Amino acid sequence: MIAIHAFLQEQFSGNDDFFQLEEIVHGSSIWLFGLRSMIDVPQTVGNLAITVEHKNQPDQAIKQGENESDALVAGILAGRLVILDAHSGHFRIIEPVSKQLNRAVDAPSSESVIQGAMAAFIEDMYTNVGIVREQFKSGRLKVSISPVGTEKSTSLALLYLDTVANPKLVREIKNHLHAKNQIDIRSLQDVSRILGFGKWNLISKFKITELPEEVAAVLEQGRVVLFVDRMPFALILPNSLWDAFTLGSDRNFPRPIMLSIRAVRLIGAFTTIILPALYVALVAVNPEVLRLQLALSVAQSRDGVPYPAAVETIIMLLLLELVLESSVRLPRSVGPTLTMVGGIILGQAVVAAQLVSNLLIIVLAATTIANSTIVGIQNGYLLRSLKYITVVLAAIFGVLGIFVGVVIICGLLAGESSFGISYVRLPFAKDDAEYE
Repeated sequence: MIAIHAFLQEQFSGNDDFFQLEEIVHGSSIWLFGLRSMIDVPQTVGNLAITVEHKNQPDQAIKQGENESDALVAGILAGRLVILDAHSGHFRIIEPVSKQLNRAVDAPSSESVIQGAMAAFIEDMYTNVGIVREQFKSGRLKVSISPVGTEKSTSLALLYLDTVANPKLVREIKNHLHAKNQIDIRSLQDVSRILGFGKWNLISKFKITELPEEVAAVLEQGRVVLFVDRMPFALILPNSLWDAFTLGSDRNFPRPIMLSIRAVRLIGAFTTIILPALYVALVAVNPEVLRLQLALSVAQSRDGVPYPAAVETIIMLLLLELVLESSVRLPRSVGPTLTMVGGIILGQAVVAAQLVSNLLIIVLAATTIANSTIVGIQNGYLLRSLKYITVVLAAIFGVLGIFVGVVIICGLLAGESSFGISYVRLPFAKDDAEYE
């Protein structure tokens, strides 16, 4: 017993929230060890007599052996309570009354919902799995939990429908989780390493969502969902290009409206990629494509601008990227107001100083609005990156460069795959893909 006392005091010597208490239960002396930051000590001690004598209480009873030191430390760090018998020297690790460290299930913060469920995932993995089980109250839903990491142990939950999901896909993901379970997860890049994805992929290999309705929809399609503990969203595998244009809640609308909404998103994607490049091509390289009146109007709007259209466009695109990024980083109470006022003042100032044309301000505003129609934050960042390919090629080759840029982008998208499934594979195609 003295050795255990000394061992725990040494292991947690620099932690002021570590406690050790002596209590008398049923005439026997016991010692309690744990972390005050994770355990509600008064309620746990108050329920201690019931907990100790309850034979069916789920706990981890460990006799002294070769792994008892690791079990003690891991149990305390996981928020459990260690009970040490002062006479026998044996200990038990039980589930105490924990402090409320997780927020309640709330409305989504990064995704907007129209005519859909307002619940969103939170940081607790088991709560997220329970939310999904509310969508599938049947035995079809399977959950596989895998611990990963050495210094920072993290749990991952793999969800799939056994009657729908391809067993090869499930087996491949499980093999990756088992083979690389020594990697500590601190970000989504570490999750990508575990799953065997490359470091420099521009296109994300998984779809990210905090909406249970979306998870339910993709599970019915035969895909799998991965929850990482302490991350308030779901990772959907494999990712698909069409996820940028479709939402599960779209089906709450009549079919003609649903198709119209998705068509608008497609138009928004093409507008984001093509419109800035089209401005550069028609102004700087191929003005003869325009009618005479329109060409004169465009030339008049650029009267006094001291640099070429390509430089003008790239500079304003970069300034717009700064405005968009600042709107995300600033506090919500002042962020939208400051960025809106700053954008208006900046736009008026650069036009008044004849640094850019009025037409370019209209083009950039339309591009920003079109980019916002895309589903998913990572898909929006992807489109914002791809448009620079067409802008650069349009500045060199004009309208022909736009077509070349679109072909290059299509090649990049078509060349991506996850576990043997193409990124541009149609969502209604049969699941007959060959897995690597």
